[in-house]
Amino acid sequence: MVRPRAIVLRTAGTNCDYEAKAAFELAGAEAERVHVNRLISGEIKLSDYQILAVPGGFSYGDDIASGRILANELKYRLGGKIQEFAEAGKPVIGICNGFQVLVKMGLLPDEIEFKQTTTLTFNDSDRFECRWINLASSQINGNAGCRWTKGLPDVIQLPVAHGEGKFIADGGKRLKAIEQNGQVVFRYCDGNGKLSGYPYNPNGSVNGIAGICNKKGNVFGLMPHPERFVFALQHPSRKSRDDGHSGWGLTIFENAVNML
Repeated sequence: MVRPRAIVLRTAGTNCDYEAKAAFELAGAEAERVHVNRLISGEIKLSDYQILAVPGGFSYGDDIASGRILANELKYRLGGKIQEFAEAGKPVIGICNGFQVLVKMGLLPDEIEFKQTTTLTFNDSDRFECRWINLASSQINGNAGCRWTKGLPDVIQLPVAHGEGKFIADGGKRLKAIEQNGQVVFRYCDGNGKLSGYPYNPNGSVNGIAGICNKKGNVFGLMPHPERFVFALQHPSRKSRDDGHSGWGLTIFENAVNML
């Protein structure tokens, strides 16, 4: 069986690229860390890969706003290729800073429209939030369309680490459309899956939204870090999947590999 190739983009300030690469490899992909300049120059071709990941970190120091510079760089230098990649149904994921990039370049929530209609802004707590949180998964949200999250239990735990994670949409109509289209993948919740305020919702995101996908379900962005929970030993209480040694974050990466 030929392993799918995953490209993990990096640039100045990216700091979760090694973890994302390792997660994809554990899931069965052949993963490579690639600097964005190599794509822009044409040295590396996006079409040679089957999975695209924009990992977490502080790209370009989060100058202007988190993910803004990288978002503009990708949209105006590589936008057509990335849009074509997404429209072809290939898996795309943006984690934390990568999520900020995807929404600010307009790939989420609608890669066809391809303009920014949502954002991730400063946490209501006005501080950097770095801890484990509960997430109500797509089973509770009624979103069977996200291909990245199949097989997850109703509530999982993942760590967050961000200062600008508050999800908001451009007006009530946009938010209503995202909800009605079943594009909300994760919501912050308490241990029973009930939506709750701070500290369960670490940033004040509207409707507790922690992650969304496009209508096809192949483009996925989230603020929590699934690549930091691929082993049970990474969880403070050693929680695991049924196999006893893997974390639920690994399921997300395995789903990407199984799409292909």
